[in-house]
Amino acid sequence: MEIIKTPIDGLLVIKPKVFGDSRGYFLESFRLSKFREHGIDYNFVQDNISKSKKGTIRGLHYQTGEMAQGKLCQVIYGKVLDVAVDIRFNSPTFGRYYSAILSEEDHTQLWIPPGFAHGFSVLSDEAIFYYKCTQYYSKEHERAIRFDDPHLGINWQIENPIVSEKDLSAKFFNEIDKDFFYSK
Repeated sequence: MEIIKTPIDGLLVIKPKVFGDSRGYFLESFRLSKFREHGIDYNFVQDNISKSKKGTIRGLHYQTGEMAQGKLCQVIYGKVLDVAVDIRFNSPTFGRYYSAILSEEDHTQLWIPPGFAHGFSVLSDEAIFYYKCTQYYSKEHERAIRFDDPHLGINWQIENPIVSEKDLSAKFFNEIDKDFFYSK
């Protein structure tokens, strides 16, 4: 397993070692000791799976307070553009985003710690997106930022996005509360 730092502090790309042969493949998608070596020392308490069709954008979501979530994201089937936005006030990368292609072909994962808004767009005909969470879902603590916020300028690589009504009514980036603060 290779763990790679991104230009945004805390975000990590994980490339599992894949063992393939004529039967298929095997990979270790999570190993607590390896993650702890790289500062990911969280207990994962909930796993989620979503299935979406091409052109769907989900996000940008996050949770606040004691229900803030870290997410370990991967694609089981298909291909997505996974996006994390730094919403930690005082961070040198506050308001910047990082994106990575996650697919069933290379099994790349993205670790998104608390303090980031998260979303993805589906680039293949269909995708099954799987992620582990460090905290339970809480409607009360759930927040969202508009996927098409001009301040963020995210290129979702989608021409005609399919977006939920809930995500279309999300706040713009300059309207979010100071829920997270950067500390090094």
